[in-house]
Amino acid sequence: MAYSYDEGASYALDGLSLEIGRGQRVALMGANGSGKSTFFLCCTGICKPQRGALYLDGEPVAYDKKSLLRLRSRVGIVFQDPDNQLFSASVYQEISFGPLNLGLSEETVRQEVEAVIDRLEIAPFRHKPTHALSGGQKKRVSIADILVMHPDLILLDEPTAALDPKHTKIVNHLIDEMTAAGITVVLSTHDVDFAYGWADQVVLFHQGRVLTQGPPQQVLRSSQALALTNLEPPAVVGLFERLCRRGVLDPSLPCPRDMDQLEDYLVGRDD
Repeated sequence: MAYSYDEGASYALDGLSLEIGRGQRVALMGANGSGKSTFFLCCTGICKPQRGALYLDGEPVAYDKKSLLRLRSRVGIVFQDPDNQLFSASVYQEISFGPLNLGLSEETVRQEVEAVIDRLEIAPFRHKPTHALSGGQKKRVSIADILVMHPDLILLDEPTAALDPKHTKIVNHLIDEMTAAGITVVLSTHDVDFAYGWADQVVLFHQGRVLTQGPPQQVLRSSQALALTNLEPPAVVGLFERLCRRGVLDPSLPCPRDMDQLEDYLVGRDD
């Protein structure tokens, strides 16, 4: 897949090839400008690849109005900046826009919107103008926009960017709920600690291509790949490796996925 914003003078995507399995939790990582956001725009039909093709369930995606509507009912995107997504006069109207556009009855839409409002605890500001919401509230509404469509795949572009710790925790909990419900979740992030503990697969982008991909224990311990993508190793990996070098822990132990597992190693050593 290739895509250029300047008629081929440079490429945001340059021969990128990536397959995402159903039900996976995938973290896309890489330096700014490596192609992550452009890839998301191609996945939702907002941008059309100038070379190569997008496939969904093994079938090439078409770009007529009907096909794009079907694609966007199955693949939803939550933008990094909610102001690029929210446009309706009120929160309720915003969330109801997508299902109404699919031609569902007003009663069905009402039931669907009410359910997602309750699920995401949006009721206190359901009639507020979207522009009057806080950053964390806007993020929840932008996620509700997508969940009400019952997608198979959700793309989240830097979902916790600019959020305070409270709203970061809320959004991360919603992401966990999505994956528990069987939704395929692909998110872009610079948070190596979150990606290391959460993802089934980590994909590193570099200059519009996939540099490497695989389990986080493999990808996020590669010093060469991390250096190319301006990323640091996860904190738990760095601490585990230092403890191994000092003889505190056995380097043959599997690298822990989180601090709790590392603590278990230390407690087991003391016992």
